[in-house]
Formats: sequence, structure tokens, C-alpha cells
Amino acid sequence: MNYRENQKNGEKLSILGYGCMRFSHKGPGIDKEKTEKEILAAIDAGVNYFDTAYIYPGSEAVLGEILHKNGLRDRVKIATKLPHYLIKKPEDMDRYFNEQLTRLKTDHIDYYLMHFLTSVETWQRLCDMGIDAWLSQKKAEGKVANVGFSFHGDTVNFNRIIDSYDWDFCQIQFNYMDERTQAGIDGLNHAHEKGIPVVIMEPLRGGRLADKLPKSAKAEFAKADPDRSPAEWALRWLWDHEQVNVVLSGMNDIAQINENCRIASQAQAGELTDRDQEVFRRVIAKINNNMKVGCTGCGYCQPCPQGVAIPTIFSLYNESFGEQGYIRALADYAMCTALRKKSSNAGMCTGCGKCEQHCPQGLHIRDELKNAAKRFETPLYKVGSKVLLKFFRQ
Repeated sequence: MNYRENQKNGEKLSILGYGCMRFSHKGPGIDKEKTEKEILAAIDAGVNYFDTAYIYPGSEAVLGEILHKNGLRDRVKIATKLPHYLIKKPEDMDRYFNEQLTRLKTDHIDYYLMHFLTSVETWQRLCDMGIDAWLSQKKAEGKVANVGFSFHGDTVNFNRIIDSYDWDFCQIQFNYMDERTQAGIDGLNHAHEKGIPVVIMEPLRGGRLADKLPKSAKAEFAKADPDRSPAEWALRWLWDHEQVNVVLSGMNDIAQINENCRIASQAQAGELTDRDQEVFRRVIAKINNNMKVGCTGCGYCQPCPQGVAIPTIFSLYNESFGEQGYIRALADYAMCTALRKKSSNAGMCTGCGKCEQHCPQGLHIRDELKNAAKRFETPLYKVGSKVLLKFFRQ
């Protein structure tokens, strides 16, 4: 297993982290026996970073039970997340945190994240309730070692959040298809420049960059190296970035654990060749065959006076016509544009045209935003967004 140093505290973290959201299930609950074998195999192979969350059903309790039973708590770093969207008053912070300690059978959390931040306003709401002082107290008591956040949104909001607090680490969605969306490469670089370790989630986009790839894209990978799976290509692309500390994988199969650990024991930053990068360009082109808008994600159209997240919207609009499907793109659209105090959806466009004055591609942005709004902002989107917004309290 290869390790990379946490720039903040010098700890060596395995470049492969164990994502605990997708434990195997048996009946209505988690298959504890199978999960225990898989966790032990991962630890034996050198994995020392385990990521869970309060709202992952049964995950914290099962992870805590397995680590306690096998005397492995001190061999790993536990990362879990405060469900800030459930917090209505300051006292709730202690209530949820203490429940997490009980579930995990531990007296401290190594890496504690604010779960699902989408905008700096969300973080400010927590600050208004005193979370910065609360976190400082928990660190002083030795109950929290590192404070971070997981992020779903655009680059502008990510950078604003990064600059708003002295974070110890952060977690972002990043892969070769999301290089210019979500926090993106610009967000990754900004965090790295500030010395903030970065943990990667969705390295395979929920499997869409593995078994669910278009056949034509799989053929490009196979032609370049028949012994390397699409998943291995995607993981090596991530570990090629020195800015990446840990890549999470939701492993629930021994063969998958063994394969990922093998790759993680070989992959090095800067190892991809020009030929490898060309393979990725061809694969991305195959994936984007159904692209409707030729947006490169350069961001010259930003900021929009109305706050419309133009590059993110066009990326998801294109994705909705691909083999990955409309439903997943719609869910991502709602998550990235609606789950916040200030929405950033396509329907907010007033047609001022400022964006088109700066677009290097000469895109008819206003027309394309209308198309995106028509495709995504259905009655289902509007009702669902209101329900989710009330739950997450963005």
C-alpha cells in the first residue's frame, strides 16, 4: 500500500480509503459477517482510512463494532460526518456527536466532516450557531483531531468555503469526467496550495466509469492495455495527481478489495504518459458523443449576475443525454443547483447576455439555458427540490 503525507499533521494516510456507505446487505440490514471479512482484508492490505457518516444506515455502528471486536481502533483513522442539516439548535451538535461516539465505540473522531456543504452560506448558518467555538472545544478536549467538510457544488462556492475557515482537510467529488465540474481541478489546486489535504469521493461516479461505461469507451481502454480495467484506469488517473491524498472506494467484495489494494500499492503521482492522457481524451470523447452543448467548463461566463451555475448546468445537461441516463443527471442537477439558500438553476436566467460576451466558444448560452431548464425543471424537480431543501436546510 502506498501512503501520502497529510500536509497538516504529518500522518501517513493510505492512498486508498474505505468508503463505508455501500456495505453489503443481508435482508434489511448490513451483512456483518461479510463486511467484517472485507474490512479485515483491507486493513491487512494497509488501508488505514475509513469513511462513514451519521445518515449511512447502520454504517457507523457496524464499523465501530468490527473495529472494537478485533482490537483495530488504533490502527485506523475514522472519518465521519456531522449531519448539519438536522441541526436546529446548538445543543443538537453534542447530541449527534455523542451518539456517533457511541455508535463507533470510540472516544474520539480522527477526521470529522461537515457533511454535504454546498455553499458558504450553509457554513455561515452553522457559524451563527457557534459551531466554530464548538469544534475548537472538541479539538481541545481531544475528541476531534481534524475538522473538514464534504462538498457538493461548484468551484466558486468550494473556494469560498475553503477560504472561510482554517480547515484541516476536505472531501470533493473528482474524476476524469469531473475535472471541470463540482470543485474541479481549480478547487483541488486551491486546496493544495493552502496545504489542505484532499480526500476524493465518487472516483468512478458510482460505477459509471467502470462497468457502466459505453462500449466504445471500454474498447478504447482495452485497445490501450487489455490487462487494465476501466476502474484501474480511473483510479490511476486520480493518483497521478500529487494534490490527491486519499481516494475513497465503496468496496463490498473481497476481489474488489484485493484489486484496488494492488493498484494502490503501485500507483504513483506523475506516472501517466502522454499516450495515457491521449487514451483518456479518446474515452471522454466517446462518453460525450451525445453532447448537446460544446461547453468546455472554462468558466469565463462566470460569475452570472443572477448566480446561475452555467458550466455545471451544461455539464449535467450533456450528461442527461448520455448512456448514464436522465434520472442520475436530474438528481445531480437538483443537488448542485437547488439544495442551497441561493439557487443557481437555469430557470433563473434573465437573458442579460453578459455571459455570451465572454464565452470563448461563442455559445448561445441563453438559448441553451432555456433548453436545460425545460429538460430539468419539471414539476417533479420543483416539488422534490422544495422537499429536499426543507430537509437539508440549505
